[in-house]
Amino acid sequence: MAFAGILTDADIKAAVDGCKGADTFEYKKFFTACGLTSKTPEQVKKVFYIIDQDKSGFIEEEELKLFLQTFSAGARALTDKETKTFLSAGDKDGDGMLGVDEFAELVKA
Repeated sequence: MAFAGILTDADIKAAVDGCKGADTFEYKKFFTACGLTSKTPEQVKKVFYIIDQDKSGFIEEEELKLFLQTFSAGARALTDKETKTFLSAGDKDGDGMLGVDEFAELVKA
């Protein structure tokens, strides 16, 4: 599993299960439920690089849309509304992407 040593399978399952319905995803609740908020800055950065599927150094809107699927293969895609809310919450410089520092700040917010 990609998150082995950082997040537990049980915590990931609980977090993903908590937002199964459309428009039920709330990033703060998800980060808390999966245990990410209690991780070290280094561990949060490792998670960022797992979510950054294309290894561009940024999490783009399309990667955010598939955010839950990064944690659990059978999870749903985020709705457009959820994706835009998630992105706007963390995109401090307005470039339409989340950098590693923006992501880490969002996790710890």
